Amino acid sequence: MTKRSPFRYFKTSSEVIRLAVMMYVRFPLSFRNVEDLLLERGIDISHETVRFWWNRFGPLFAA
Repeated sequence: MTKRSPFRYFKTSSEVIRLAVMMYVRFPLSFRNVEDLLLERGIDISHETVRFWWNRFGPLFAA
């Protein structure tokens, strides 16, 4: 049986989601700081998106 990707229903690439969640986890940043850092890299997302991704994928990355 093949494993399904947890990112399959998202329009954003999995690399961007992983980057946002890992920046929030690894560094003492707020969701708005992660939003600002990604905007400097040319990725325009809201802090609520980062919060949603953290709630959804944080436990998955921690495991």
